[in-house]
Amino acid sequence: MTATAKLNYVRVSPQKARLVVDLIRGLPVEQALTTLKMTNKAIAPKVAKLLQSAVANAEDIGDVDVDDLKVSEAYVNEGPRLKRIRPAPMGRAYRYVHRLAHIVIRVSDGRDEGIELEDEETEN
Repeated sequence: MTATAKLNYVRVSPQKARLVVDLIRGLPVEQALTTLKMTNKAIAPKVAKLLQSAVANAEDIGDVDVDDLKVSEAYVNEGPRLKRIRPAPMGRAYRYVHRLAHIVIRVSDGRDEGIELEDEETEN
C-alpha cells in the first residue's frame, strides 16, 4: 500500500532540495523524521511536514501500521522559474532567476496490492 504527498512551487532551488531529500530515501518513516529534524537546512522542516502528510494520507487510505512504513520514493522536480530584474548602474538592469521546486514523497509498507500481470508467451 502506497500513499503520496506533493509540495508544489516551493521557493527553493531544486539542487538544494535534493540534498535533503536524498538523505531520507529508503529509510523507515521514524528514522527519516529524526534525520530531517537534525538536518541543518532551511528546507528540512518543509520536507518533514510533507513526510508527515504522506503518513497521514496512508492512514486515511486504509488500515496501515505506521511503524512499517518506509519512504519508497522521494524526488524533486524543477518548477517554473521566476525571472526578475534588479536595477544596475548607468540605466542598465541585471536579471536574476528565482528557482522553484516540486517535491514528491511516496511512502509504502512493502506490500503491493496492485494487479499482477501474467507473462504472455510469444511464438517465434
